[in-house]
Amino acid sequence: MGALRRPTPEEEKFIAFMIKKSSKSFPDTWKKDLMVSSIDVGESGSLNLFPDGKVSNNREFGDQISEYTFKDKDRVEVIASLNVDEKGQLFELDIWKADFSDLIQFPAV
Repeated sequence: MGALRRPTPEEEKFIAFMIKKSSKSFPDTWKKDLMVSSIDVGESGSLNLFPDGKVSNNREFGDQISEYTFKDKDRVEVIASLNVDEKGQLFELDIWKADFSDLIQFPAV
């Protein structure tokens, strides 16, 4: 797991887009204390999400709440999934690129 940090503006915008696509509602303040860390070594784009700003190792995957497919800057297909934990809190943004290369750029959403 990478270092805990605030999401970049591009990451935050994409997470907001994914939340909007879902049928789940979050408080308007969801991004206030949101912290993230990279899941993989490198720049795959996948992120662990910590809505309260603290790392908790007791959380487990709960459900996928939205999915979006797009082409990265190099035209390779990417599937993004936004997942929540067992309590319905933001858990991870999973990014899977068809050729397993690193994400170049989040889409303009």
